[in-house]
Amino acid sequence: MDDATRTHIERRNPPVTTKRSRATALIGAVLSAGLLLAGCGGGSGSGGTNDSGRIKITYASFAGVTGMPAKFGQEKGFFEAEGLDVTFVTAEDPVAIVSSGDAEIADCDTTSALIAAGKGAPIKIVSSMYRHKGPFYLISRPDIDRVEDLKGKTVGIARKGAGLEAYVRVILKKHGLTEKDVTLVPNGTHQEAYASLTNGQVDATIIHEPFVSLAEAEGTGKLLARGWDYLPTFHTGVEIASERFIKENPEALKKFLTAYFKAASYAKAHPEEYLDFVEKQSDVDREVLKAALEREEPIWENDPRVDLDDLRDTQQIQKDLGFQDTVYDPEDLVDTSQIPSPQEISAKADAR
Repeated sequence: MDDATRTHIERRNPPVTTKRSRATALIGAVLSAGLLLAGCGGGSGSGGTNDSGRIKITYASFAGVTGMPAKFGQEKGFFEAEGLDVTFVTAEDPVAIVSSGDAEIADCDTTSALIAAGKGAPIKIVSSMYRHKGPFYLISRPDIDRVEDLKGKTVGIARKGAGLEAYVRVILKKHGLTEKDVTLVPNGTHQEAYASLTNGQVDATIIHEPFVSLAEAEGTGKLLARGWDYLPTFHTGVEIASERFIKENPEALKKFLTAYFKAASYAKAHPEEYLDFVEKQSDVDREVLKAALEREEPIWENDPRVDLDDLRDTQQIQKDLGFQDTVYDPEDLVDTSQIPSPQEISAKADAR
């Protein structure tokens, strides 16, 4: 892989210069590194095989906790068992890396995938991720008890115009607050968002796990709202693939999705073994990781199906907030012909 391509695919999280706890810093290191766990085959793997005859695929996995089940599956051999040689990379822009051919498959936020495909990007949504309800949380300083108490305060929205901001705005609105009542600021995601809260730059922020559980353990924050309680049909995670890969390698795509969901199903069914893996990768306190895993158990559904009505709802919410100009017909943007059935996933995961 050349330097230009590597620069394109690597996630670069800006360093936080203020003092943080050891656990926070280690989480940040994991997120920045991206955990490139697979074998070293450079470039596009579409249609190629390695010396053992396994099909080579480059997969852009989400960094952090969201990408852990697939990485766990790589270590467990689920992809190899399907005859695949998967190279894991991370990408700042999943749509770009798949469209360019530098990766065949990528984790992607649903709204980016819909808008890009709707505007003609050569990609399709091929399945949901192992969870597709929003694993996002509004947390605040410990002295703030209710969403209503955020009036006059500063709230972090991650990135302007993105799905995380949608969650913030809807949560605030359902508690009688508008953007006139609070100051909304982009403050990044993951460790950046957590640092902005602990440093007092914001009074509350939208954030992922394990930072909710970390805030509770360290006494630096309090959970105010779970995203999926407010936007239950807002779809937030899909697998995307290039149209070329779907056309030329449908069998390989089916094998990949089978391994992906087999890994996620196994991880959920074997939480202690999965926690062992995550703990080694992050060096975060096990009790924090366990609390994060238990909190997200209700939305860890391992269901690859893509609900078209949810995709329409998601786009309409985006449009109502001014984040999207057009609601695209999801039937033109989705190809789920290769998803494994829940029975196949369960049977294969149990067998492993």
